[in-house]
Amino acid sequence: MKSNCLVFFLIWVSLPAFSQKNMLLNGMYLQWGYNTEWYTKSTIHFKMSNGNNFTLHQAKAHDKPDLDAIYKEPDQVSIPQYNYRIGFYINKKHTKAIELNFDHAKYVVTDGQRVHVTGTIDGKLVDGDSVLNSDNFLHFEHTDGANWLHINYVSQKTFFTTYKKGRPLLNYIWKLGAGINIPRTDFTWRGERYNNSFHVAGYNVGAEGGLRFYPLKRLFVEGTGKTGYVRYINALACTPSQKGNRATHGFGYFELIGLVGYDIYF
Repeated sequence: MKSNCLVFFLIWVSLPAFSQKNMLLNGMYLQWGYNTEWYTKSTIHFKMSNGNNFTLHQAKAHDKPDLDAIYKEPDQVSIPQYNYRIGFYINKKHTKAIELNFDHAKYVVTDGQRVHVTGTIDGKLVDGDSVLNSDNFLHFEHTDGANWLHINYVSQKTFFTTYKKGRPLLNYIWKLGAGINIPRTDFTWRGERYNNSFHVAGYNVGAEGGLRFYPLKRLFVEGTGKTGYVRYINALACTPSQKGNRATHGFGYFELIGLVGYDIYF
């Protein structure tokens, strides 16, 4: 955490000089907000160190917004599903930007559902339906979280300006991006639970669109809808007694996001 803070501080103090010298950047913005998601069904493949090698077909999953933590534990701003963005304007009109985007989403495979399972478990071939539960079978989630880090290209167009000063009041904004997944996977196998380490485990692509409202000159509120595809190619699914377990799966998603942001001009 300290090293990340140092990196952000060095970027902060060096950007104005870099912008003036190279005329590449014309300002930046910072954003913080929260989200909720809906997921498509996912086929999840598990390869375990004990020889189990099996697949859950078309498993359902849900998110875990935890938005009540905003007022129950207001000092713990990172408990809910949150978003932050750091954008850099690349034109003088501040309508185009390159954005570092982080979505702390949570992905929970729904317990109690019946799924089709194929593969090998306990040295035996399986091909039938099973009910997902943590005591007798498994539980699987990315809740600390699914963590999509990517770079966006951002463009916006002004719909309305203020009457007297003509500054932007309401903008339409859209974004396209791609990046990596850094999940922390919570996995339970037959009652044995382990919250695995953060780990670069795959990639994601996404597209986003919505509105940006400026109640003040530099302060804005943004609401967007986002959709995309996420692929985990080597998520950790270890337990205290079994190391080296891996999970592979992919899914589509739709995300609603609300953020507050602030513009900084160089």
